[in-house]
Amino acid sequence: MKNTIYFLISLLFLFTTSCSSDANSDSQEVSDSEEMENPEPTEDPEPMEESLYFPPTDADIWNEVTFETLDWNETEEQPLYDLLEGNGTDAFIILKNGKIVLEWYFGEFTKDSNHTWNSAAKTLTAMMVGIAQEEGFLNIEDPTSDFLGEGWSSMTIEQEKNITIRSQLTMTSGLDYTDEIFCYDPECLTYLNEPGTTWYYHNAPYTLLDQVLSNATNIDFKDYFKDRIGSKIGMTGQWVNVGYNNLFFSDIRSMARYGLLALNQGNWNGTPILEDTEYFTNMTNTSQELNPAYGYLWWLNGKDTYRAPSSELEFNGKLINNAPDDLIAGLGAFDQKLYVVPSQKLVVVRFGDDTGASQLGPSSFDETLWERISSITDKD
Repeated sequence: MKNTIYFLISLLFLFTTSCSSDANSDSQEVSDSEEMENPEPTEDPEPMEESLYFPPTDADIWNEVTFETLDWNETEEQPLYDLLEGNGTDAFIILKNGKIVLEWYFGEFTKDSNHTWNSAAKTLTAMMVGIAQEEGFLNIEDPTSDFLGEGWSSMTIEQEKNITIRSQLTMTSGLDYTDEIFCYDPECLTYLNEPGTTWYYHNAPYTLLDQVLSNATNIDFKDYFKDRIGSKIGMTGQWVNVGYNNLFFSDIRSMARYGLLALNQGNWNGTPILEDTEYFTNMTNTSQELNPAYGYLWWLNGKDTYRAPSSELEFNGKLINNAPDDLIAGLGAFDQKLYVVPSQKLVVVRFGDDTGASQLGPSSFDETLWERISSITDKD
């Protein structure tokens, strides 16, 4: 009798389980059908960021991109051209993601014509110093005297030793600048302040970096540049000694190539030119508190105050109000311009004559030019 009861209970259990399973199956089928008819809303995927394009280093090829593709404001193209033509421009290029958007030449100037960078070439020296430090030839905290010897100035030996390579990179050497800022003969280099206590755009300490590089590496700085930077990214050009200045001359595409290298933080299409990312970051950010708008020989936008060449004054506001805050720049006398804007993946370069400001670095033309550029790129 007991076995019969157990048997009936087992049958009842199996029947109940089977019904439950069928019910669940039906429920699941309905649920799946409902999901097909009413799918869950999904967000549109973020557009993929376009990777940087790098022109080949062994061929005269450079890909281009149109205003239409970029959704830029074509009606503002002619006003930009007119501004450049009316202000003595020889050559002008805009790169977006490494590709050429605009490339203009004026008068008899061509893409093969060479032009001086003037002080925009200070940015080349800054990168050379970083590479030399990376290779162990120097440290920017080293005294300049370690590479120039004693007596490179009219100061005492102790005063000389207080000046470092960093002092030269940041325009804070403390050397007297009142009479002649280009002369680097010992009689021209006299004591004014302790290093790091004043900022002044003094060209002589900068130019001495070329000797520091040559002596530290045991390679002429001109050859060091060509081997470590120029030949690796397809630049042409050469350094020429003019009076107390070492000036760099090249075609404008070479300047654009260097701007693209800076945009990619010292890396050329996967080949590291400057591997020390910490140095690159320090080079392109505020290097001292005296002039927030100056890195290691690079000008920086977006700071609350700035100082300018040939002046001891501090000015309120950004270096270039009409330009993006993250812009970094190499700025040369007579309005030679190298602009790099990381947030917009832009490189803008300009060769030409003085537009009228006659300043060694930043000028009022920066504001005028960026007003026109922004009207193109900011369509809204």
